This record gives sequence, C-alpha cells and structure tokens, in this order.
Amino acid sequence: MLFRQQWHCHHAAATSTAVLRHGCLHLPTALRLPGHPPLSFHRPLCFPFHRREDEKDGPLLSVAVAVASSEAAAAVDDVEEEEEEEQKQQEEGRSPASRKQNTRSAAVLGLLLRDYGGAGEAEVAVVEQEEEENDNEERRKERMLEEISLVSRRKPRFPGAIDFPKAGDAVPAPVLPADNSDGRVLLQAVEVRRGVAAEILKEALKASKFSITYSTNLVSRLSGFVDRVLIEAAAMKGNPEFSHLSFNARVKNYIQSSGVIPLVKWLKHNSLSYPQIGKAICMCTSKLDRVRQLVEWLKSVHVKGESLGVVLIKAEKLLERSTDALDEIVDYLQKNGVRGDWVGFVVSRCPQILALSIEDLERRVNFYLEMGMDQNDFGTMVYDYPRVLGFFSLEEMNNKVSYLREFGLSTNDIRRLLAYKPQLMGCSIEERWKPLVKYLYYLGVQRDGMKRILLVKPMVFCVDLETTIAPKDIGIHQEAIGGVLVKFPPILTYNLYKKIRPVVIFLMTKAGVSRKHIGKVIALEPELIGCSIMDKLDVNVKYFLSLGITLKSLGEMIADFPMLLKYNLDVLRPKYRYLRRTMVRPLQDLIEFPR
Repeated sequence: MLFRQQWHCHHAAATSTAVLRHGCLHLPTALRLPGHPPLSFHRPLCFPFHRREDEKDGPLLSVAVAVASSEAAAAVDDVEEEEEEEQKQQEEGRSPASRKQNTRSAAVLGLLLRDYGGAGEAEVAVVEQEEEENDNEERRKERMLEEISLVSRRKPRFPGAIDFPKAGDAVPAPVLPADNSDGRVLLQAVEVRRGVAAEILKEALKASKFSITYSTNLVSRLSGFVDRVLIEAAAMKGNPEFSHLSFNARVKNYIQSSGVIPLVKWLKHNSLSYPQIGKAICMCTSKLDRVRQLVEWLKSVHVKGESLGVVLIKAEKLLERSTDALDEIVDYLQKNGVRGDWVGFVVSRCPQILALSIEDLERRVNFYLEMGMDQNDFGTMVYDYPRVLGFFSLEEMNNKVSYLREFGLSTNDIRRLLAYKPQLMGCSIEERWKPLVKYLYYLGVQRDGMKRILLVKPMVFCVDLETTIAPKDIGIHQEAIGGVLVKFPPILTYNLYKKIRPVVIFLMTKAGVSRKHIGKVIALEPELIGCSIMDKLDVNVKYFLSLGITLKSLGEMIADFPMLLKYNLDVLRPKYRYLRRTMVRPLQDLIEFPR
C-alpha cells in the first residue's frame, strides 16, 4: 500500500493532541488500497499552528508527525479489515451491514480525535462555535447585499398589481434604502394601484366597442376620474358588502355603477371630442348624471354641435350651477332684447355668461341701459359681440368709456358707437388705443379728426397698428396724410397688397395717371381706393377712351378732377350729349375743363 502524506506547520507539540491543537495536519490526499481505486479526501483538516501562552515548548514536530502517521496507518488497517469482512459476508450470501458515506474518512477522523480530550475538546468546540458565528455573519452580509442589489430592480407586489414591462428599461445602480423608504414604497403602491385602475377602465372602454387608440387617449385625459375610482375602491373595502372582494373587483364594480361608459358613448354621439369628454368628466365632482343633464339643457337653448363641448369646458363651475339658476339667466337676457333663438349663439361665443350670478348680470346690463341704449340695440350688441357682456369686469368697461369721452364724445355718441361696433370694448387701452393715438397725432390728426374717425370708421381703433396701419406708403405728402385719414378713415383698415396697390397700379397703367400725380389723386379723392376696379373704375375709363380721349389726356383729366372715375355712366352720358349737341363745344374743352 502506498501512503503519501503532506504536512504544513509552523510549531507543534509532541503529541498528536498537540498537533491537532497547535498544528496543521494535511491528511493523505490519496490512499491506494488493494482492489480499490484511490480514495480522495477533498478537504484537509487544517488548524492554525500557534503557541499557547499557558504551555511550554514541546517536542519537535517530527515526533508528532510520526505518531500521527502511525495512528493513521492503523486506522487504514482497520478499514481494510472491515472491507474483507464485508466481502466474506457477500460470498456467504449474507447482506453486508450498511455503511455510511465517507466511512474511511470518518474512521480516520475518529482515530485522530480519540486522544483529543479534556481541554482539547473544549477548544475544538470553541473553534467550531467561532467558525459557525463567522459563517452566520458572512451569510447575513451576503443576504443584506443581495437585498440592497434588488431594491431598485424589484418592485413591491400588492394585491391587484399588474406589471407592465417596457422595452429598453435600464436597471439603475443599487441604492441603499433611505430613511423615508416607507413613504416612498407607499407612493409607489399608490402609483401601482392608479395604473391598475387606469388599465381596468381602458379595458372596459374596449369592451364597449371603443377603439384601442380612442380608449388610450381618453384614459390619458381622465386622470382625475381615475383618482376618484382609486379612492372609492379603497373606501368600498370598509363596506361589508364589498370587503371580501379584491381591489380589481371593487374597481370594476365602481366603474360599472358610475355609468361612465354609457356617458362617454352619449357625449361622443353629441359631437364632443375626447379631450372635452375627459375634462368634463374630471370637472364633475358629483354624480356623472349631472353632465348629461347639463348637455341636455344646453341643447334646449339652441347650443349645437361642437359648441356643446366648448360651453361645457370654458364656463367655470357651470356643472355646479342648478338648472333653475341657468333658466333665470336666459329669461333675463330675453327680457332685455336678446331673442330666444339668439341665446345659443351668444352662449356658444361667450360661455362665461352662464357662470355669472344674476346680480352680477343685472349690473352689467344696467351699465349699457343707463347710457340710453334701448332693448333692440342692446340685443343686437350682445348678438354681435357677446363678450361685451360676460368677459370683462365692470372696472375695465368703465375705464374704456371714460377714455372714449376724452375724444369729445357725448354719452349718446358712445351709446351709438358701442351699439354699432361693440368690439371696441374688447380693445386694450394701453396696448391698442394709446399707441394708435400717438401715431395719428404724429401724422397731423388732431382730436376732432380722431373723433370723426371714431364716428365714421370705429374699426380703425380695433386693428393692429404695426401690421395693418403703419406700412402704407403710396406717395402722399407728409402734410396731406392727416387730411386723407380724416376724410377717408377706412383707408387705414385696407390691406396694402390686396386693396391699395391694385388700385394704384390700375390708375397708373390703365388710366394714364403719372407717378408724379398719383399721390395728388389719392390725396384729393381717397375714396377711389375703396372703389371696385372691375365694376367702377374700369367701366368709366373705357367710356372716356371710347369718346376719343387719349390715355395721356385722360390721366391729366383724372389728376385735375379725380371725381370723374366715381360718377356713374347714367350721369356722365347726358352731360356729354348736352355739351356736344346743345352747346356745340369741341372735345378739347372737355379735356381742358373736366369739371
């Protein structure tokens, strides 16, 4: 038998017990026994060699090694004897006694520990206890590190939780749990529940024949309603009737009992878009039947089509108003000149009227009636510009009327002005009126001229100065511009490229007016800019050319008397016959004296 051994040690005592207590004994790594393959001991028995403070130096390590070697050899012989006995039992037909796994290793270990008694056994127990504690500490650290690594990867699971993995989600780096981890987990739980409720609502919409895209878009606008579903489902847990149900079942039950699915179908049938439906449902703090009742009432006052959603969304706290209060507002408007079939149009363009209290509405109506405006003018004004009644505050309305009085307008003038052009109340004093007044004053227009502009063409004070009024250069002298504007205020509102330039080009190319005289023509008769080229100017030019007047001579006639192009042919023909037949005057006299 070949017996190979290896020992590693530092210091050792004389006995085998001392070797175990103070040294490192590496058991044979391979034992070759007759008739058996080599036996391997995977883990050597290792003990750290050190000196005990309470003992003296013992014999050399060689003695301990020799003793240990002899004892190990004896143990191997015992093992061989046991194997021979088992072989005999098999030959005699008897079943061998069962042997435990690693019997040889156990025999050798028992032999080595036989002499290890007293203090040695106590020290071995201490060593084993320390090793066990170390192992437990290492396992505890490993579990803690594993939990920390999974904190950001694993989401808490809650009853009713549904996982929606997203492609490309990166796993964040492990983060140690913070002190407020309980609050963070609670918020995460609420988000999970909110997502579950939204998915259940989306599935309910799909089951009601709504498309996937429409259901997804609508649920994205129903965040307020989803929160309400979440709260109500949690409250149903305290109800004995629903306490045994799961969270998902309670959510489905509330969605079904709220009637939101039939309401969405009905609102979509009445031309409401999904953003309007979502906002209307979220705005309703009471039962959703109130939304249907309000839409039915709006249809009864002639609000039609897409205007239903506009009125429902823009009128603040409209869902909180009772139907009786809304009927009272409509009756008061009809009493003061707003016709019944106009109410729908007025409410559609200014839903804020329905949000006013009856007292506030009366104060606004009296503001205009006290100027002397009758019911017909008031009704027409509200129909033309409903925002004049419900959009601006009383303070703004008083400031604008006071500013108009600074132009020398009387109360009667202001009444007629607002009845004719109520859009003036929608213009800002600081942003629109004051810059325009400074510009007109720079052009030479005085206060009386501005008053005339207001009375003749009040729209001038409603258009944008920079884009519509200022960029107009048609060759009029600077000192004549003010007179032109006062004489013909609409020229300020005409588009330069669509109205003014085509007329100027026609006069210069078709009517023979030179570049030198074009400014004079416009200054003397700015109303020509407002004339139609096809229906008025071209017809008169062709008539004069048919009389034998040359294009150059016609241009000089127009420069001397631009009114020629404004007369009707029914006026020009009798005068021309009288001049030629009765007075027998040559055509040259007409050219030299066109007046």
